[in-house]
Amino acid sequence: MTVGTIHGVGLGPGAADLMSVRADRLVRGARHVAYFRKSGRRGHARTIVEGMLRDDAVEYPMDYPVTTEIPFTDPRYNECLSAFYAQCTAHILSLVQGGEDVVVLCEGDPFFYGSFMHLHSRLRPHAPVAVVPGITGMSGAWTASGAPITWGDDVLTVAMATLPEAELTRRIAETDALVVMKIGRHLPKLRRAIAAAGREDQAWLVEHAAQAGERVRRLSQVEDAPAPYFSIALIHGQGRRP
Repeated sequence: MTVGTIHGVGLGPGAADLMSVRADRLVRGARHVAYFRKSGRRGHARTIVEGMLRDDAVEYPMDYPVTTEIPFTDPRYNECLSAFYAQCTAHILSLVQGGEDVVVLCEGDPFFYGSFMHLHSRLRPHAPVAVVPGITGMSGAWTASGAPITWGDDVLTVAMATLPEAELTRRIAETDALVVMKIGRHLPKLRRAIAAAGREDQAWLVEHAAQAGERVRRLSQVEDAPAPYFSIALIHGQGRRP
């Protein structure tokens, strides 16, 4: 029996015309399309490909059982998500073992802090898996800022705002250029860390990069309310240049 292939397809930061030619071809030709989403929502990945799917495409939405309801340090968090990923893996494997290809839609790049990685590690021992890289959200953010993120020998650090405040402060202070993701309700902590590192006047916040509603502001001008889900903080490097 012919075994199908799972394609993890990077869709880029949010605009359909920023997808690669290969991603576009796979999405438009897919009979089976899977994507992650928050329960009750349509899902950002699915929204990006609106109008691109075949009329007979079979969709498999994978609804997260938990997002922020349980702290990720709680053992129940990993137990819940592990069971969820196992269930998704079993369904996708049943399709490919029946000879069907499956396209998994991935925001940004599939191998950059994406949920697809949890499927990839479970699927790869059992079926062919191909990955199509995509433009990352951080690339979309620094492009929206209108300035290069790194010059010459600059060191770029990508950090999560979920880090402890002291660790976040240390990494901000030590790097030349900075990208901070997963901000949300951690915005006040991030602002304190950036101020403690002495870099408050260099920081920017980009919301919804490459999407409708794109917004770029100095971090000092942003209120302390939770940042939108698609928010990235930047500090541009100022390194060597001719």
